[in-house]
Amino acid sequence: MKGSSISPASVFLALGLAGLAVPSWSADIEAGRAKSMQCAVCHGAQGMATAPDAPNLAGQNEMYLVKALKDFKSKAREHEVMNLMAAGLSDDDMADLAAYYQSVEIQLKTAP
Repeated sequence: MKGSSISPASVFLALGLAGLAVPSWSADIEAGRAKSMQCAVCHGAQGMATAPDAPNLAGQNEMYLVKALKDFKSKAREHEVMNLMAAGLSDDDMADLAAYYQSVEIQLKTAP
């Protein structure tokens, strides 16, 4: 296919039609920060987990987090606590939370 190219819009449209999470550029990071307070018990105040079986959310990819939350809500991904937590989230809530956690900068420390 000489001279053909795929536009970014085509890729996002294809991802959306495939049911994959596409980042929401209208997501509200500050709203996500406020909504994250209920997540902090396990995932830490800034997304660095405090519970041994909870993953760190800080710096995580926004699309991954939205998909994970949608999967917990639909119970395609099963976890007793997360299924309950995600059940009450709207699509906007999920986008806001994902945008917030992706925005949290993490710093890796090296051993002395």
